[in-house]
Amino acid sequence: MATRAYGQYCGFSRALEVLGERWALLILRDLLIGPERFSDLQRGLPGIPSNVLSTRLKELEESGLIQRRPLPRPPGGVVYEMTDAGRGLEDVIVTLGRWGAKRLGDRRAGEIVTDDSIASALRTTFRPDAAGDDDLTFELHVGEIVVHAHVHDGTVTMGRGPAPRADLVIATDALRELLAGEISPRAAIADHHVRITGERALFDRFVTLFRI
Repeated sequence: MATRAYGQYCGFSRALEVLGERWALLILRDLLIGPERFSDLQRGLPGIPSNVLSTRLKELEESGLIQRRPLPRPPGGVVYEMTDAGRGLEDVIVTLGRWGAKRLGDRRAGEIVTDDSIASALRTTFRPDAAGDDDLTFELHVGEIVVHAHVHDGTVTMGRGPAPRADLVIATDALRELLAGEISPRAAIADHHVRITGERALFDRFVTLFRI
């Protein structure tokens, strides 16, 4: 159900009626990584009041972009996940994320990073034109956050947590600088901003595949 109307018979204004409310696109960003419980979404978006999250989830569900799915017992409960219509917004969200990544600058006071924001950063900076026939899995550690990315046939699939089997494990405290090309792979390792487990050449490949 749209909560805001612009009074225009226009596809763009109709989209904003669904997506223009605060937090809506961030909720969809997180669910593009994978299904989540209400508590997971709230933990990943710590600035959102619980009543606002409930309202946004209801609106997105009524708009057909997400759906609830019961989990088998144990543990039971319910997760929210994208529908086919919601996944149709992936290119839009990726494009917005890539546009915003170029304007990040240094982290502001009070800003946090989450597993979904890191996974989204990799998803939005992935360069399919550079992927070729790669079939590689990267596991990325940023502080206590762990995500992984599987590159296959020019596409990337993101996941939370460690990879079942990673070709390269990367731990870094300078992810933005690395993706923005502000620090070279060689300098990142030499200056101890990056630690890798795996072949050194795969780290160069990572930086080629993921670039702001």
